[in-house]
Amino acid sequence: MCHTTAPGQKAGLGPNLAGLNGRKAASTAFLYSPALKASGIKWDKTTLDTFLQGPSKMVPGTRMAVSVTNPAERAALINYLVSLRK
Repeated sequence: MCHTTAPGQKAGLGPNLAGLNGRKAASTAFLYSPALKASGIKWDKTTLDTFLQGPSKMVPGTRMAVSVTNPAERAALINYLVSLRK
């Protein structure tokens, strides 16, 4: 609902997630929070797992409001996210 996933597709309320794996956080043309811009995070399975468990715990000040507390759901989501190509 918030993000888009097709390469080149305009971002929604959140950034386009195509090509997320291996990308530096806040590195696309989207209006990211200053906190996420300054985070220095590089997205991979480990950082996504930590972030999705509690975005504001990992990056205080992030605008990402949704957490995924169920480990199986989070793992499935992470596998999907890392499969997205640019």
